[in-house]
Amino acid sequence: MKIDYVEFTSPALEETQGFFAKVFDWSFVDYGHDYRDIKDAGIGGGIERGDLRPPLIVLRSNELESDLAKVRNAGATITKEIFDFPGGRRFEFTEPGGTAMAVWSEG
Repeated sequence: MKIDYVEFTSPALEETQGFFAKVFDWSFVDYGHDYRDIKDAGIGGGIERGDLRPPLIVLRSNELESDLAKVRNAGATITKEIFDFPGGRRFEFTEPGGTAMAVWSEG
């Protein structure tokens, strides 16, 4: 698996979006009132409206169920079982050192 996406939060979503558009010339796709998909950043990314938390590293998988088993068997704590979202499915976990991460796949 490879890093595919970085997701972070902002309590001031519109201001954050405007900042990145102005400074870095990024464009966005709006997914409702509370989420923006970042384009033109060199790696996929998204901004979710919400309280600040550390960025979430998202890995891409071709075998989501198999990778869930590998992550679990290697000692991670699964924080969200596989769920659907617009564009695919994913699960979230913390690795043994405590870093929160996610794995996604299309469809």
